[in-house]
Amino acid sequence: MLKTIGRLWLFVIAILAVPLVSMQFTDEVVWTLGDFVLAGLLLFVLGITMHHIWSQVSLSTVKKWLVLCLVLGVFLLIWAELAVGLLR
Repeated sequence: MLKTIGRLWLFVIAILAVPLVSMQFTDEVVWTLGDFVLAGLLLFVLGITMHHIWSQVSLSTVKKWLVLCLVLGVFLLIWAELAVGLLR
């Protein structure tokens, strides 16, 4: 499990490097420390949840894919709401 968590954090850091690098080249990307922390936690929880569903939940493969798609959809909805206020 520690290996999985370590790999997941590396993946989260790699994803968060994109806006960090973008901030160096343009004024259009403006993230604060809080934005990075919240995005990192959301991505980490998403990764842990997906890993848990795939490895620990006893469902058929098709049902696992459906649950994973649902979890990803909820994540994207939360991300969009935080980014642009999609539901306001």
